[in-house]
Amino acid sequence: MKLVRIFAAALCTMVAIAGPLAVHAQGKIEKPKVSIAVGGKTQFYYLPLTIAERLGYLKDEGLDVEISDFDGGSKALQAVVGGSADVVSGAWENTIDQQPKGLQLQGFVLLGRYPAISLGIAKAKAASYHSPKDLKGMKIGVSAPGSSTNRVVLHLLAKEGLKADDVSIIGVGTSSGAIAAMKAGSLDAMSNVDPIMTMLETGGDVVIVADTRTAAGTAAVFGNSDMPAAALYAPIDFIKKNPNTVQALTNAMVRALLWLQKATPDQVAATVPPEYLLNNKSVYLASYAKVKDAFSPDGSLSDAGRQNMLKYLAAFNPALKPENINLAQTFDGSYVQRALAKYRK
Repeated sequence: MKLVRIFAAALCTMVAIAGPLAVHAQGKIEKPKVSIAVGGKTQFYYLPLTIAERLGYLKDEGLDVEISDFDGGSKALQAVVGGSADVVSGAWENTIDQQPKGLQLQGFVLLGRYPAISLGIAKAKAASYHSPKDLKGMKIGVSAPGSSTNRVVLHLLAKEGLKADDVSIIGVGTSSGAIAAMKAGSLDAMSNVDPIMTMLETGGDVVIVADTRTAAGTAAVFGNSDMPAAALYAPIDFIKKNPNTVQALTNAMVRALLWLQKATPDQVAATVPPEYLLNNKSVYLASYAKVKDAFSPDGSLSDAGRQNMLKYLAAFNPALKPENINLAQTFDGSYVQRALAKYRK
């Protein structure tokens, strides 16, 4: 009996020692070379991905990541659907929106807890704007038709009983071309992300009338502030075949999110490529101040956020029937939980 007790005690000690190690254990990466599609990498919407890349977090996880940049999130999605990319860094809402079309997508780490999209009216027309009803007949620039910047416009229209064809939607991208289009007077309004919107606002080109960069602004537009936005998502088949690869991606992104919670604005500006500043560091920093609260603090997504997003999308998309949507498959939070166990101090 004494030997049994000694063996049992030794076994318990081994389990106690091995337990913490088991939490951090991760199998061999199935696909070290991963391609990620984004819809405007220079924008703050995708900042966590840039941070993970620039600080070497992706390489630390054993990944060789190729990032392909497109003019908008809908085009990034098309790249994954077409097979030219493995993962999208973009609007998590696509995992819901694409289900009725037969596309089975799943998010695995949330990057943005608010949409961080703003709607600005051209200064020349701002005085006559009083509510989204006044959008009727306007030419509105968005990152790309079908992207989340477009959906915010559709939401505002639907709230006032208007339809998509009551306005003209024009894809202008998410870089200097969007700014040029607004300055040229070829648009009446712009729905886009930062730093573009802050640059247009600072330059006196637009007046912001809807702002989802903060909790208060998001609640004013949607009725609540739990509106999950940017995420890494991929076809479910890819995730099932490459769980260790997905875990590695999640680890890197969670590290980036945790870094952003502590970083100063100057540290952020010093980390991104110089061209991201668009030759105006002071405006870049001012823009960052407006959007910094929009980043997810830890990569997780709430059940309430799923329900809020489903209700939001269904309001202006008649093809999306809430009762037919499998919300459970749109996000797997287990990868984030393992990443937090490894990197949260």
